[in-house]
Amino acid sequence: MELTCGRWRSELAAPRCSVSLLTAMMLLDVTRDVWMLPAPSGVSMESVNMKHTLRWLPLQASCNTTVLYSVQYQGEFELLLQDGRWLDAAECQLIPYALCDLTFDLGSDSDYNVRVRARCGLRRSDWSGLSRPFNRRDTVVTPPDVKVTTAGDVLQVSFDRLPLTSTVSVRVWKKGEDLQAVVHSMPAEQKQLTVPALQAGTVYCVRAQTVLDAQLKSSNTDTQCVTITGPDAATWRRPTTLTLTVVITAGLLFAVFWSVIHCRPDVCQTFFHKELLPGSLKGDWKFPQHSVRPQEEEGLCEQISVVLSVDPAGSTSQQAD
Repeated sequence: MELTCGRWRSELAAPRCSVSLLTAMMLLDVTRDVWMLPAPSGVSMESVNMKHTLRWLPLQASCNTTVLYSVQYQGEFELLLQDGRWLDAAECQLIPYALCDLTFDLGSDSDYNVRVRARCGLRRSDWSGLSRPFNRRDTVVTPPDVKVTTAGDVLQVSFDRLPLTSTVSVRVWKKGEDLQAVVHSMPAEQKQLTVPALQAGTVYCVRAQTVLDAQLKSSNTDTQCVTITGPDAATWRRPTTLTLTVVITAGLLFAVFWSVIHCRPDVCQTFFHKELLPGSLKGDWKFPQHSVRPQEEEGLCEQISVVLSVDPAGSTSQQAD
């Protein structure tokens, strides 16, 4: 805010103008300090395997709502050719977290300035940035996770936890012949290296490292050694395992049946205890019987008279009354 006094004809009015401007500036500074938040502290960049994460300490100032953070970055192109322009990190505007993933924003091997500020309602803080520019070539490259297995005369090396744009350098050698190691290179998306036709009965050792470029590499993994069983081992292992499974299962079934057949009565009663049926399931149900007196029996029976008649044809018929 700029205050002007205009043109004063009297020279005595100049000191009054200066005092007024100074007082107004002091009031603005006091008001600004009251409504400003403290800037975030502890701003740092964590970069591992080309994944760049900006972190800072959560704001401890009192706020009636959630404190939100916004992040901006500035590369050499924006600094030198665009008059120091700052770009908003698209995924890190008004976020409630004290971290921001800038992996896709910092996409070149140039120096980047990065800053963050806080907001609580209408109150904002000053920007707080890194102590020095960040370059993605400062990333820490970690060794890959390696698993070494064999299948016949084939050596299989599996990998995990690799940067997408990296390659893996794998050294394979016979144990005791380190100087004659064979180096294999494969892209990260391949995930597995296969080395066929190795010598049976021989111990082979493997060591690997992650490579981003000629100057950016990880340390070597621990050496892992395995014995090559040979091509014949895989052919007899499966039928042998199947045969042993069938024999063991048949033996268990035979033992169970033999135990049931030759079980002594006292032993069987111990294992096969017979529980008594509840009374409601037994068949000896008793129904109530009612006696009939002679007077009632006469009332239940009806007397019937039968008359025999003979017709001329010689047939006999009965008539009931």
